[in-house]
Amino acid sequence: MNVSRQYVLGGLFVFVTLLAAALLADVLSTVFFSVTLAYLLIPVRQQLSHRGLSPRTASLLTTLAAFFGTLALAAPFFVVLVLRLEGILLVLESLPDEVVVELVGFTYTVTIEEVSTFFVGLGRTFARVAATAAPVLLVKFTLFGLLVFSLLHHQSDARTAMLALVPPTYRDVAEALNRRTRETLFAIYVLQAATALGTFVIALPVFFALGYEFPLTLAAISAVLQFIPIVGPSVLLAVLAGWHVIAEQVTQALLVFFVGGLFIAWLPDILIRPRLAKETANLPGSLYFVGFVGGLLSLGPIGFIAGPLVVALVIELANLLAAELRDDVVGMDTLESPESPNSPNSPNSPNSPE
Repeated sequence: MNVSRQYVLGGLFVFVTLLAAALLADVLSTVFFSVTLAYLLIPVRQQLSHRGLSPRTASLLTTLAAFFGTLALAAPFFVVLVLRLEGILLVLESLPDEVVVELVGFTYTVTIEEVSTFFVGLGRTFARVAATAAPVLLVKFTLFGLLVFSLLHHQSDARTAMLALVPPTYRDVAEALNRRTRETLFAIYVLQAATALGTFVIALPVFFALGYEFPLTLAAISAVLQFIPIVGPSVLLAVLAGWHVIAEQVTQALLVFFVGGLFIAWLPDILIRPRLAKETANLPGSLYFVGFVGGLLSLGPIGFIAGPLVVALVIELANLLAAELRDDVVGMDTLESPESPNSPNSPNSPNSPE
């Protein structure tokens, strides 16, 4: 196949890929998550294959491990609901019939009936939205599992096809970007898990100091919420603060909202992510944080992966370009050096004086 034909096919591939991305925009985030997760799970699948399992079985077991690992993240919520349901009901029964809130010179009276009506209406709205979205979520979840399995099972073919699109003189660049992508994705998920663990460690003494009866449970929920981009532990702190306002505990509400927000919702992201980004992804903490925040604000939930990944690839390309320019400068210095065979002052030069 001649070079021009390769370029035409490569251009058609890029065009059709962009067209498919535009037409499949509703499932683009699902596809993106599937590709990144499969990319991360390839070493696991290879280890299983090396132990004698067939490629199909290894891919299936790896996909199931990812599936049950995802379900394990939601386990603390169900544990809390089952184990603490009686305590939650007792707290609900102990609430006063009405709450008087004074703010900026005005007095507001909120009755439990009004609050109940509001939350019942909110629950009905949420139920309708959930019922409408359930079939779509089921289809996306099925698509997610199928994509992860297919990418793991055919990862060798996919790699060969992608490298075939790259001209031979640029294969080293493709390999460098491939290595950087793998390292960055691994670091992103490791950072997410480390941030969740750090949130648990910080939240436990904070909830204990604030006088909560179940600090371990609240700390575990805060850690799990770290896996939900944008929202995070802030939603738990907001619910607790609103609960204290209803119970006429304004000081406690302010403490849990501001002190908890500082130490639980904000501090782990600032303290853990930038420090570990340099160690795991070889990425400066400031640039990682720019990619993390910028990706979330620009792309939503998938931004916490896409943002740092794009920044890492930009840095890798900058390093490759700098190395290329450095080699060119060294080569020019060598040619212009007096010791160079082609230099006019060189003893071996045909123009040198006898």
